[in-house]
Amino acid sequence: MGYSNFKNLKQIKAKFEVTVRQANMFSDITPIEPTDWLKRSIEIAFENPLSNEKVKSERLISPILAEVHQLHKDKLTLFSGEELNIDPENDLNGACDFFFSAISGAYLLEAPIVTLAEAKDEDLDYGIAQCTAQMIGAMKFNDANGKPRHEIWGCATTAGEWKFLQLKKNQNNSYHLIIDATSYYVDKLDVLLGVFNTILNDMIGDNPTLAKTDK
Repeated sequence: MGYSNFKNLKQIKAKFEVTVRQANMFSDITPIEPTDWLKRSIEIAFENPLSNEKVKSERLISPILAEVHQLHKDKLTLFSGEELNIDPENDLNGACDFFFSAISGAYLLEAPIVTLAEAKDEDLDYGIAQCTAQMIGAMKFNDANGKPRHEIWGCATTAGEWKFLQLKKNQNNSYHLIIDATSYYVDKLDVLLGVFNTILNDMIGDNPTLAKTDK
């Protein structure tokens, strides 16, 4: 079962050396106005039943992440449903819902992975645990492919609610997970896009802006 075996953070802490903290991670977000395409896509999504995880992923989450990709398409590739099998003995294997690689125009999965998003139908705690396991897997994948990253971002979402995570690797190979104290919602698309834009600017830009999350 791999990543889906992790249903809560207690399991993560028991298997890996991870400290967990909560913090207000985004104090100054510049909202980004969604395109007419995205606004209409979301309107159409709500015209039909959103009764399960698959349909929410297809009709709500995927269009939002596609719009995020357009903001940075010259530096990123958006993948969906790819297998990230890096350490099966420790359950770090299986498919990831979505992730961004800092390689533009990639056809196959390439390091470095910089951001993941995990969809869970009405179970955000499960989504946070599974996303954290995938972030650990992504860090190991980046290391194994010669593209190490000190930190990686993740997002767990029910499609309506979005919760952001940051995982940092310490020098002793332990991990520090920070969970944003604020949730973001699909009815505020401009703010949600602004958060993603801030994260990706931090991960692929020359001037990181989120060092304060070390606290």
